[in-house]
Amino acid sequence: MRKYIAIIIASLALFAGQAHAQRCLPKMQGIEVRANMADGFSPGGNDGGYSFGAALSTYTKKGNKWVFGGEYLLKNNPYKDAKIPVAQFTAEGGYYFKILSDARKIVFVYAGASALAGYESVNWGEKVLHDGSTLHDRDAFIYGGAVTLDVEFYVADRIALLANLRERCLWGGDTRKFHCQFGAGIKIIIN
Repeated sequence: MRKYIAIIIASLALFAGQAHAQRCLPKMQGIEVRANMADGFSPGGNDGGYSFGAALSTYTKKGNKWVFGGEYLLKNNPYKDAKIPVAQFTAEGGYYFKILSDARKIVFVYAGASALAGYESVNWGEKVLHDGSTLHDRDAFIYGGAVTLDVEFYVADRIALLANLRERCLWGGDTRKFHCQFGAGIKIIIN
């Protein structure tokens, strides 16, 4: 008889209410892949920029997260009828605070700060342009930081869609110091 009562109680517990997945638990990790537009939306123009990145995020108590990753940013600077590419390869380490989430734990909003370090290449190291002009900008190691507003929208227990807005500030190179980025991505929880 006890066996039947236990089965009935378990059935009521499972089917009476909806069970929600547990998300953002301490030490839970996810792989993020992102694509961003940099410094405005003009991908085909001479001054368009874009970036691609991947990161590993690890959740802490209260749903905050550590993020470690890398990013490639390409910004084209107009010059007469051509463009001069500026490429940045950066590594990132940062901490993001959860500032908002819904009761069902589907949408999360984060604000974070990151330290960045990497390498910047101007015109892929070529100093002489197509018209014979000489570039005085040089390739260099760069360092700085970024502030980010990040949104996660869970579409399944282990898959989230991402949207972000970030401002990067990097010193050490000869080109622009600030880059504004916005974009989207996907996160897959791995454990």
